[in-house]
Amino acid sequence: MDAREKVKAVVAALEDIKAENITVLDVSQMSSIFEWMVIASANSTRQTRALAENVQEKLEEVGERVFGTEGMETGEWVLVDLGEVIVHVMQPAIRQYYNLEGLWSPGWKA
Repeated sequence: MDAREKVKAVVAALEDIKAENITVLDVSQMSSIFEWMVIASANSTRQTRALAENVQEKLEEVGERVFGTEGMETGEWVLVDLGEVIVHVMQPAIRQYYNLEGLWSPGWKA
């Protein structure tokens, strides 16, 4: 499965459990570690964890490797590392505070 197909599988897994505001960013020109970033919002810590778990399960079902997860304990912000695709599932307040879309947009300067 190439990176684009992996992104489509991630988005489908997020949509299965009603993730909100799903954003896909091509960061291949800004990162040598990963190519795509998928960001989604969840309305509760339970939903955040469920979304991350669903992404893991669906990608593993099609033979993809999950390199790791972070944040399952608190459920406010869970990261799923799929190699060339990184998935962030976040509570709305956390997402707004960290503004990953703004930080990873071309032309952003500190």
